Amino acid sequence: MTTARVGVALALVPAWAWAQTPLETDRYFGGPHTMWWAAGWPGMFFGPLMMILMFAAIIACAVLLVRWVGGPGHGHGAPPHHPPSGRAPLDILKERFARGDIDKDEFEARRRVLGD
Repeated sequence: MTTARVGVALALVPAWAWAQTPLETDRYFGGPHTMWWAAGWPGMFFGPLMMILMFAAIIACAVLLVRWVGGPGHGHGAPPHHPPSGRAPLDILKERFARGDIDKDEFEARRRVLGD
């Protein structure tokens, strides 16, 4: 029974301490420490500016995260086709002619365009 009384007493200590604090009746009714004007004119300017900067930073992080997750090449179309290194365009043309992909006339026309 005494432990229950001690527990109740300990639970009521914060409420007792709060009840002993003095009242601040003039806090929200004017004076230099009111709720909305505590920062003065710099707060009126820098508050919205900081909010805009915070939103810009959040949006920039989201865009960078989406680009990082998407990886390279997503949403930019197909990458340009480049022949493997060491193979000249004329060699590729000769291989296509040898496989039968193009006929002799087309081979000659494309060879002239390539300048050989």
